[in-house]
Amino acid sequence: MKSLSENWITEGWIDFEYKKYLLLAYLQHVDSQFKEVKLYPPLAELVHHYTKLKNFAENRDQLKAAFPKLLQGPDFKEMKLKYKPLEMDDEMMKQLEEIVNFSLPQFKKTIEEGKNIYDFLEQEMVIEPVGLSPLYQNEGYAILSLEKSKDIYVYRYRVNLFQNSIDVFKGIMMQLVQKVRRSLTQTFEQIKMDLIRTYQELPNPATFRIHSAHHIPLQESFVPISKRLLLKTVK
Repeated sequence: MKSLSENWITEGWIDFEYKKYLLLAYLQHVDSQFKEVKLYPPLAELVHHYTKLKNFAENRDQLKAAFPKLLQGPDFKEMKLKYKPLEMDDEMMKQLEEIVNFSLPQFKKTIEEGKNIYDFLEQEMVIEPVGLSPLYQNEGYAILSLEKSKDIYVYRYRVNLFQNSIDVFKGIMMQLVQKVRRSLTQTFEQIKMDLIRTYQELPNPATFRIHSAHHIPLQESFVPISKRLLLKTVK
């Protein structure tokens, strides 16, 4: 099973053994992805499911709200469909709580496994500036290279600030600009000079080389970890 539905715990047949089968089949797929060092999107999905289940465990009303509703028919006065919450008896609620209690440690264990892989790869990576770094670093280029590979991936990045009612936080976007082959003449400094000539709107761009000591999947691991490294590095 490649994914779990958003409301997998309340959809369909409410039975502990059945839900246990769904969960373990999904986690088996995630484990196979981790073995291939493909961290995303599985790791993000795991955290999302875990957080939602934890909220359910701490707030029974949220669990009831997520339960499917029975369509009663149209409300012509309000011009919308009317739904009636399905009643949950004590036995059904007991089944749901049993499923939640079983699932939470399973999710937590798998998240820890993914996080350990993530942390190991991040610690093994090197990020360094290419040439002189300008004061403005919220936009520029990231040059990604892999051990024992001549392929070089050049990304343009931009750091954005987002604000909610509580705090301001940073996010980053990365877009592939080009893929080149490293050679005696195609050095990282030369790649930067070529970028300056091609994209003149950034005459003095912040440029970083990010190197992975391990050959890992680009989109599923290298790029997501590179985003975090850039956010830690840029001023």
